[in-house]
Amino acid sequence: MSISDVLVPVALFFALGMFATLIKSDLKLPPDMHKMIVVYLLSGIGLHGGMELAHAGIGAALPAVLAALVLGFGLPIVAYVIMRMKVDPMNSAAIAAHYGSVSAGTYMTAVAFLTGIGVTFEAYPVVMLAIMESPAIIVGLILAGYSRAVVRKREGGSTDDKQKGVFKHLLIDSFTNGSILILFGTMFIGAIVSEANYDKIEPFFGTLLMGALCLFLLDMGLEAGKRMAEFKDVGIFLVIFGILMPLIGAATGLVIGHYWLQYSIGGVTLVTVLAASASYIAVPPAMRMAVPEANPSFYLTLSLGVTFPFNVLVGIPLYYWAAQYLAGAV
Repeated sequence: MSISDVLVPVALFFALGMFATLIKSDLKLPPDMHKMIVVYLLSGIGLHGGMELAHAGIGAALPAVLAALVLGFGLPIVAYVIMRMKVDPMNSAAIAAHYGSVSAGTYMTAVAFLTGIGVTFEAYPVVMLAIMESPAIIVGLILAGYSRAVVRKREGGSTDDKQKGVFKHLLIDSFTNGSILILFGTMFIGAIVSEANYDKIEPFFGTLLMGALCLFLLDMGLEAGKRMAEFKDVGIFLVIFGILMPLIGAATGLVIGHYWLQYSIGGVTLVTVLAASASYIAVPPAMRMAVPEANPSFYLTLSLGVTFPFNVLVGIPLYYWAAQYLAGAV
């Protein structure tokens, strides 16, 4: 793998966005453009994944579903245990939820990377992408509820029924979240439409997808650059965690993708990327509502200012090399 393989356009657009922020440029995208691009990209991923699943068979995707649940429920617990070494329970619970969830932007960047170097991959990781958001939110709610109950019991207080109602509302929202709905919905559409009908929309959802991804990463670079100024607030331990936790998740994803799911090099890379990523779209508002005691600058700076840039600029090529190594290709 040469340096030209790493310097894919999407990563360079991300770097451009970060650079623009660091030099205090007035470059910015229209406010609603980010949401439009996210919906477009998730739709393209879902349609393509649905088409591939229709060819492979839904039954063959069951191992990927189980793997997604293992990662979605397991990784937040690992993150929470590590965070509790230095951080209070409520912030630990909120941060942990982000690291069991997934980043669609990181996944799409990995797809662009693999496509750019001509590496094929299975369709099943897109199913894992759709599933892994909810378990992490649920675990985050459970951990926060447990921590809050312990604190209140210690202080002689009682459980807040209103808070129970918030938990119930968020549990429902975790399964009806817009990102999850658009992914599952477009996967279903892709699975049931004929190839002839899909070909009519392929130029829009296929050919143009990488160009839209470049604009998305430019916007993410601008936002990540802003978060870098907040490093002084999160502390050195959290910054180290923001790099260490993706590596722990990646190691877990490598083992699951290679030994359990037995995917190709490209498929193992995508499973690894999913396990290594951290949510910055669906989980932050859920944690903001469910865990108001937690500091948003902590989990937002970690997921978007530390882990996302690390994965896009360093992690993805590293995970691809590791998948090659396990397969005996290097």
